[in-house]
Amino acid sequence: MSLFLSSYENRLDNKGRISVPASFRAAVAGDNFAGVVLYRSFTNNCIEGLSMSRMAALASATDKMGVFDGTLDDMTAMLFADARPLSFDVTGRIVIPSDLLAHAGITDTAVFVGRGNSFQIWNPAAFRKMQDGALGRLRQNRPDFKI
Repeated sequence: MSLFLSSYENRLDNKGRISVPASFRAAVAGDNFAGVVLYRSFTNNCIEGLSMSRMAALASATDKMGVFDGTLDDMTAMLFADARPLSFDVTGRIVIPSDLLAHAGITDTAVFVGRGNSFQIWNPAAFRKMQDGALGRLRQNRPDFKI
């Protein structure tokens, strides 16, 4: 699987369809499912997106949690009960469910934001505000990667 990189702003058409960026479609091309999985972010007012194989990896990770762990109930409710597998149409578009759009405050335009193994879909103004804040925090904290 390739990585989800860069940011792309696309418009929803009058039928609620939106084109998934070609590079994002290419990132899931080797997956058994020809589409993406979306769910409401529980950390930001945006939509989380990933491949079906990445969703399977998250399922494996939750298997390592304690069976009676209260966090497991919360995680599975957000990750699996809320997840929407959306197939691409012939032109690479999906229809994002209205409750996900409402959660992210998306009306007519959305920004697809690469995050490596996953991506997010944001309201453009909200994304710019979040990104400006992230840049400020990174400049202040100056993280150091050991590669």
